Amino acid sequence: MKKIGFLPLRKGSKGIKNKNKRKMVGRPLFTWVLGEAIFSDLDEIYVYTDDQDIIDFINKEYHWSNKVKALLRSAESATDHVSTEVAILEFAKSINYDFDIFCLLQATSPLTTKENINACLNKLDDNYDSALTVVNTHRFTWNNNGTPVNYDVTKRPRRQDFDGLLVENGAVYSTTKLALQKSKNRISGNIALIKMSEDSLCEIDSETDWTIVEQLLINRQKRGRIPSKITHLILDVDGVFTDGTITYTKDGEHTKNFDMRDGMGLEILRQFGVEVIAMTSEQSDLVVKRMQKLKIENVYLGVKDKYSLLQNFIQNQNISLNNVAYLGDDVNDLTNICSVGWSLTPKNAIDIVKLHADVVLSKNSGAGAVRDACEFVINYNKRF
Repeated sequence: MKKIGFLPLRKGSKGIKNKNKRKMVGRPLFTWVLGEAIFSDLDEIYVYTDDQDIIDFINKEYHWSNKVKALLRSAESATDHVSTEVAILEFAKSINYDFDIFCLLQATSPLTTKENINACLNKLDDNYDSALTVVNTHRFTWNNNGTPVNYDVTKRPRRQDFDGLLVENGAVYSTTKLALQKSKNRISGNIALIKMSEDSLCEIDSETDWTIVEQLLINRQKRGRIPSKITHLILDVDGVFTDGTITYTKDGEHTKNFDMRDGMGLEILRQFGVEVIAMTSEQSDLVVKRMQKLKIENVYLGVKDKYSLLQNFIQNQNISLNNVAYLGDDVNDLTNICSVGWSLTPKNAIDIVKLHADVVLSKNSGAGAVRDACEFVINYNKRF
């Protein structure tokens, strides 16, 4: 049974400009849902967009997964006045309905997890035609004429005695192919409900919404951490190994400065059985040569979605995020900083990274920060 995910994205956004591509906790907003979909039970995920930049990003970024595909949607299906169903049906027809289960995902619901996606998919194995995510909210609602909808004002219930209301949060909708073909709607027939946390009811329509959801994500990432023995140290490069600056010659060539003391720290760290990995958003031959000199075998260049790659890495290594220490300095490291067992940052890192890192090192980037991190890991692991 073929299960596909569908993530529709549009260029335009009136409330928040370039919302889908804007970085939330250091990642483009749409990658939060996309990353969870990759590690769910979906067989394929299609990103359907009129934005060529997103298509190029996906083709470059997710080469390590055979699940993700990007398709260009028509301009007609990407206007403000067209329903999502129009895009769904246009897409389904373009691939000749080559699926058994269809799962609509929303980029503006970044709190969606792979567990939420799988729960919706699993309901379709239980004689349901469709499933959607909802939130049980304990809010009292009213009609415009001043009459209550869901409670008796003379017998106001306590929260713990109040069933509340089930409200769509717009995160996940799944349906069978037959139901979609018959109804031409995202949900129809015998419909199952999957409850998500009340946090997921937050919509991202304003800058205030953005700030609230971003903090919710940070809190969620931190909440799951259980510091354990560190088996892997993952390092950003620019702003960690180097001071973050580049020197250009008149011919356009550039140089980077590395601290030799870092190399000795990494050599000693490996003697204690800790594996070292480099992960950087830059493509640089200089970095490749320096990593070879440092005998770092796992080097990932040009990585924009560092958290998804980290998830793929720990899955392949059969380890936990709790076994990982991460050293980064800028916002594109922030999700990893908030997620791993131990997070470290140079003394001169960006303020928001220093705010959320577990350890702010005593050394600046390019001036012994990596060596400092190695010594922390060695001393920390002694307790195990």
